[in-house]
Amino acid sequence: MQFILIVLPVFLIFGTGFLGQKLLKLNVKSISTMALYLMMPFLTFNTFYSNKLNKDYVYMFLFNILLITVLAVITLILGKIIKADRTSLSAMLLGTAFPNMGNYGAPVALFAFGTQAFDYAIVTMVIQTLLINTIGIFIASYGSEKSTTVKSALLNVVRMPVLYGVILGLLFQLTQFRLPSTIIDGVRLIGSASIPTVTLLLGMQLAEIKTQKFEFKYVNTITLVRMMVSPLVIAALVGFMPVSHLVKNVFILLAAMPIAANTTLLAVQFNTKPNLVSYITLVTTLISLVSIPITLFFIG
Repeated sequence: MQFILIVLPVFLIFGTGFLGQKLLKLNVKSISTMALYLMMPFLTFNTFYSNKLNKDYVYMFLFNILLITVLAVITLILGKIIKADRTSLSAMLLGTAFPNMGNYGAPVALFAFGTQAFDYAIVTMVIQTLLINTIGIFIASYGSEKSTTVKSALLNVVRMPVLYGVILGLLFQLTQFRLPSTIIDGVRLIGSASIPTVTLLLGMQLAEIKTQKFEFKYVNTITLVRMMVSPLVIAALVGFMPVSHLVKNVFILLAAMPIAANTTLLAVQFNTKPNLVSYITLVTTLISLVSIPITLFFIG
């Protein structure tokens, strides 16, 4: 019952976005642009400005890099086997490489292992925020249904204000430049609003999905890699990391999370199979209601 109460707010926001879009017929692309260009930079700035750097970041960063690299290689191999085109392969990478560590993984870590585990999950989410807004943007941009070169995809990463939010946040922290509390309150307010906005956007995008048949080779592959392969791979890799048993458990739990809602934001923004990404995000989130308790059982 407690687990259901934790995930219920996420589904409440999904549902609100879905119902609102059905009734109001809002412009999903405009809201996506607003969240990505106007709100997310404040979130990333505040995240890197407020969270103190320490040696744990090294292992958190290594965990994220290992997760993305291994899952990307597996996805590329499977994509070649099923003969995925460039856009579909990019959608697959968005779905497999980036688990929902923030508004889903962190609360579950808190419920399962306590406040220290929650802190570890937040630090890991911070690093993933950087990676998804660089590597994730490149993947989504390069895989756009519009013709895009590697150079254009890299330029899209450079143009994203989210990246500069990260750089400024780190710069201010490292130089110990302190902003007035009133300014930080405003920054935090805008940044915090981006999280429910992205989740609402997922529900809205689901409402926009036209009646169509998604190719099961993509749905099945992404679901398998995200929900089964990901936690198993990380469970094997963290055994070699010189970190505590608690940190290892948090890593495995976060790797077992469904697709991050931010991938829908990127898929919509760059037109990288947004319907497919949104649909599988919903599918993996529903599956997680069963798979996450099973994961918790096995890791104790």
